[in-house]
Formats: sequence, structure tokens, C-alpha cells
Amino acid sequence: MVDTQKVKIGLVNVDDDDIKSIYYDTYYGSLAETLFVEFEPVSKDKIWEDFFPEWIDEDHKWGIPRCPEIPMPRLEDYVGLDVMVARVPCGGGGEEGKKKGIRDVWRLQVNLVVANLAVANGWVQNPAAEYTERTMYVVFMGSCGAMQEIFRCDDLLTHVGDYWVYKPELRKLKQKVLMPVGSCQIAPPYAEKGQEIWKQILSKQTSRLSHITFQRVAYVTVLHSSEAYVCGAIALAQSIIQTKSTKELVLLHDSSITAKSLQGLRAAGWKTRLIEPIRSPSARKGSYNEWNYSKLRIWQLIDYDKVIFIDADVIVLKNLDKFFLYPQLSASANDKVLFNSGIMVVEPSMCTFEDLMSKTTKLASYNGGDQGFLNEGFTWWHRLPSKLNHLKVFQRKGDPNHEIPEDLYAIHLLGWKPWMCYRDYDCNWDMVVRHIFASDSAHRRWWQIYDAMPKKLQKFCGLTRQMDERMRKWRSIAKKEGLPDGHWKIKATDPRRHHLIS
Repeated sequence: MVDTQKVKIGLVNVDDDDIKSIYYDTYYGSLAETLFVEFEPVSKDKIWEDFFPEWIDEDHKWGIPRCPEIPMPRLEDYVGLDVMVARVPCGGGGEEGKKKGIRDVWRLQVNLVVANLAVANGWVQNPAAEYTERTMYVVFMGSCGAMQEIFRCDDLLTHVGDYWVYKPELRKLKQKVLMPVGSCQIAPPYAEKGQEIWKQILSKQTSRLSHITFQRVAYVTVLHSSEAYVCGAIALAQSIIQTKSTKELVLLHDSSITAKSLQGLRAAGWKTRLIEPIRSPSARKGSYNEWNYSKLRIWQLIDYDKVIFIDADVIVLKNLDKFFLYPQLSASANDKVLFNSGIMVVEPSMCTFEDLMSKTTKLASYNGGDQGFLNEGFTWWHRLPSKLNHLKVFQRKGDPNHEIPEDLYAIHLLGWKPWMCYRDYDCNWDMVVRHIFASDSAHRRWWQIYDAMPKKLQKFCGLTRQMDERMRKWRSIAKKEGLPDGHWKIKATDPRRHHLIS
């Protein structure tokens, strides 16, 4: 066999023992040519929080936010590679670290180096100036394997011991390497670097890539444990439809949702699917988050290429369809290095679902629910604008009325929900501990969605006797305490008060 027929292997972060193993497995080099990939290690003073900051200047008042540098090799020096082999660091952390997802900058760099080299060698331009995929193989050595956020389990060919062999789908991998290296920047549909390349691809190969740009997508929500959020899910569906979106709406539900409620949900626009709920392993019996892991079922929707999950206590104000272009996992920031799972871009996959299920008893959730768990399962994520998932929470002083901005994509209605209050005002004002969730302007936006609903759907948003009794109780307490916001002085005129439901 002549040299030109040899398999060309690029080596990333390997040592002498790794080299001997590679040569042994390829008949002492008779079938392979190896090439060390040189790159500068990321600075040791950089920590994960530098790449996933709690806050960034989304409005560019002080310039465009920048991410710290993660050095990459000179890609032009490594042309013609067929296989990438890398030893992946696993981040250490001991027994306590095993309860958390790996947040290791060096591990991230190794994965991104391999991903960039695989794309550079596999995504090639032919003489007709069209981009085509050339088969690439990637081998990771190490107990933890590749970062599943970058190298999908769907592309895993085999896993034996500490060896993980991938045949990556380069179109999807290309999108990942064009993303910012962390949530230190708002992620555009395709990263600023390389955007022109994508425009060329789409313009020259529109017919060939139509299955890419017009994937089957859907908005998804989940109801479980009780019917308390049926009205919220109906309002969510109606709010999406009112933005002129024509995407499919899919609602996953367990057996706690009655046939009557399902009829209303379907009339609102949802395609309903029955699921078995998944219990949160660390939640207390009867707690609000006991069955929150049911949200993992969205990864089983494999008849869709991509979905945008939205919690049932959200209303959509502007069309979100363009966010289907974003890769998994894209979400808005929540706290420190964490994202909010109330709105997420997800790529359904059975192997991802099975992987997540296998980790439910291994990874700890900081809040006992799905959000804490998913943040350990997806430590590398892409930041969407906070306006996409605006949390109705007011912790800063200087805004006594708690007005919400006008240019929001969606409002995440924390605290008591609008349909659980009188329509006259946000009943979170009646309890001092819930004042941070009170906003009459947000409350009004929800009721605008309600007023635009068909009358047959509004009946699913009635007041229960328990809701009415709770509000009477806390209005009375607010009056006795003379709360300065004065909402307790407002005369409740909500007509639902005269037609309480059981």
C-alpha cells in the first residue's frame, strides 16, 4: 500500500502511550500516518464562569460582549485528515464532582479543537464551488468520552472501554463550531464568524438543503400531576397562534388530565399525547416538583427534528419561529452559569433521552426539579436573549409599579398565575413575600390573550372556590396590614367570581 492510501490521523492531546496504542492497532503504522495537532492551551486563569457569566450587555450599550479566547490550531496546517484521535480530560472533581456535570475549560477546548478540525477537513468545497460532506471519524479516549453537547450520541458508532468512536453529521457539527464558545455572547442563528459561508451554501444549494432549512418542528409543553395549568396551556397555545405562527403545537400529558380538559386543549390548538410521568428522584412526595422530570419526555419526540419547549405559565408576544434555527441546547440565562428551562431549543433523540434517564440518579439537581438536573446534563449551552424568556420577577429597587418592557418575545409568569387571580390586578401584591412576582402590566398582557380567545376556551379558565377563598383571605390580610401598594383597595369586579367552579 502506497503512502497516499494511508489513513491520515490527527492527534489531539495524546501522549507516548497513546501513540503506541494507535500504532499497534494499525499494524505499527503500515496503514496510517499520524500528525500531532499543535495549539496553545487555554490560559489556566480562565474558569468556566468566564465563559458562562451571569449577565452580559445584551443591548450593546458598552459595545458587543466578547468571550475569552479559546485558542484553536491553524486549520490550514492540518489538511486531508481522515480521522481525529483525542484524549479527553474528564475534569476530576472526586465523588462530589460526580454529582455534577463537568465544567472544565480544558475539556471544552479539546472538544472544540477536534470539532473544528473535523469540520474543516470534512466540509469541503468542490470545483463547482458547492460544499459537500466528506466522511470523518473521531475517536475519543477517556472514561468520560466526548462532550455530548458537541458530539451527539446519535453519531456514536461504538463505545468499548475508554474508547468512543464517532461518525459526526458534519452539518450539525458545523453549526456548533460557529456558535460562541459559551454564553458570554448572545448566540445568533449562526455565529458571526462564518455567517457568509452559510449564506453562500443556502443560496447555491437551496433545493438540496431544503430538508435542512424546512425541518419538521413544533412547539411543545408538558402537563402532569394536576389540571392547575390547563388554562395556562390553552392561553399559551392561543398566544402562539396569535403571533401568526403555523408551526405544530404538541402537548404531552399524563393521566391526571381529564377528557374534558383534553377536549379544550385540542380546541386551543394542541396535538395531545399521553405519557408516563417521570418522578424527580430527590423531590419530596407531594411537592410541587415531584414529577417535573416528565419534561425529559420531550426528547422522545423523534418525529420532529427540533422543538421549542415552553412552560405552560408562559405567554408568547412575538413570533418565535426564527429560533428553530438554533441548536440544542439554547436557552435564556437564569442564574450564574445556569440557564432557565422554561423555554429551550431541543433536538429530540432517543439516545439522548436514554442518556439523560441514566443520569437521573447520578447528577444532583440544585432545586430538586428538571431545571437543576438539565443544567448538569447540558453544561455547555447557547444564550438566547432574555427578552425571549422574560422572567416576571422584580428584585431591583426604583420600579414600584413593576412595569414590564414593551419589546418582549415572551413573559414567564412567576408567582401566582393570572388565571388564579382576579382579573382586576395581580394578586401577588396581596402577599409581601410575593411582591417580587407582582406586575399589573404583565397581568394585563395575559388577560389580553384571554380576551382574544374564543368563548368556548375561556370557560377552562374559571375561578375555583379554593382560589376565591385564598384571594379573599390575603386581600383581608393586606388591608389589615395596610400594604402601601394599595391594591387591596381595588374593588374586585371579575365576573368569574359569580360562577365559581368546583
